[in-house]
Amino acid sequence: MSLPSVYTQVYGQIPEFLAKIQEGQAPSSFTQQHLKDIGFPSSNHRAFIPMLKALGFLSANGAPTPRYHAYRDKSQARQVLGEAIKEAYSDLFVIKSHPSDKDKSLIEGKFKSVHNATDRPAELMAKTFFSLLKLADIDHVPSVQPKAVEPPATPPAEKGGVAPPPSGGIVGQASLPGLHYNIQIHLPATKDVEVYNAIFKSLKEHLIG
Repeated sequence: MSLPSVYTQVYGQIPEFLAKIQEGQAPSSFTQQHLKDIGFPSSNHRAFIPMLKALGFLSANGAPTPRYHAYRDKSQARQVLGEAIKEAYSDLFVIKSHPSDKDKSLIEGKFKSVHNATDRPAELMAKTFFSLLKLADIDHVPSVQPKAVEPPATPPAEKGGVAPPPSGGIVGQASLPGLHYNIQIHLPATKDVEVYNAIFKSLKEHLIG
């Protein structure tokens, strides 16, 4: 659960401020001087920095995060801000999935109870939230396409033969179409080498050849 206590009295300038982020390059560190450089010199504008930190646009030391850089892409800015708001203000979305201006009293009451805030700060917290909400797409769900699992490739059969056996099969045994014979040869017990030569010669002529 989360509910930041940040707010700005110049909440009406939030759209202009976020537009400036998209226009310029990201600084190495987002400082008060950088705020002045992009046209927000008032002391009231300083609250924009903790607001960006609450949204996850800046790290604790003020360095722009990947979310900051993603927001600079105008084609996905509303979705990026929507994810940031739903993360930062998750306590509010538990109460109302789609908060609107008619829920102003309810939202202010939540800020009061969580942060023990008085009327004015709670009002400004709520107005800061609603100003951000109007610039965001909170219904966007990042689409993750599952990767297709390709079946293992089957080696093509050679012309005139068959595919080789799968891994783990019998190696060295020829696989030929048609009938298969299992021939067993019982060699006689003899010391005459010519007997064996005659047997193997006959096998070569009649079976192998």
